[in-house]
Order: sequence, then C-alpha cells, then structure tokens
Amino acid sequence: MLSTNSYFDGNVASIAFETPQGPATSGVMLPGEYTFGTSQNERMIVTSGLLTVRLPGQTEWTDFTAGTEFNITAGDAFDVRLDTPVTYLCYYS
Repeated sequence: MLSTNSYFDGNVASIAFETPQGPATSGVMLPGEYTFGTSQNERMIVTSGLLTVRLPGQTEWTDFTAGTEFNITAGDAFDVRLDTPVTYLCYYS
C-alpha cells in the first residue's frame, strides 16, 4: 500500500512503501532550506540533483549528488539546502 506525505507547505513530498529491506520513501524536494528530524535510522540516497547537507554534529555543509548517500541515526536532525529540485530514496530501519 502506498501513502503520501507532504512537508514544508508542500515543498517536500514523498510516497511511502514497503520493500524487501523494510519501509522506504521516494520523494521530491523543491528549492529551499529545510530541517528534518528522524524517529528511525535513515539511509538517504540522492537520485537526481544536488543536495547540500549539514549532518548532525557538523558545522560544514557537504554536497551529495545523484548516486551518493548518507546515513542519519534515529533521534538526530539534519539540515538540507538546494537550489534546484532534488529527488531521493530513503530506507528506514
């Protein structure tokens, strides 16, 4: 079963679904700056575009392009910024 989510006044949208590896979402972020909190461990894979991320505990921003990924631990928050739309795939554990 699919379910949709919308955040930040509709500027981020995702579709949630189940995979053999567990729950996942696929989504789109429109240009802007956002802070995401996590309730589960997340493996975020950028599938198109350039996503600039400030990972938990970091002061520097890191660029992630299509095909690259990063992990976030449950209970952490991370900041993102983007100048063009970005698509992603996120696995939860």
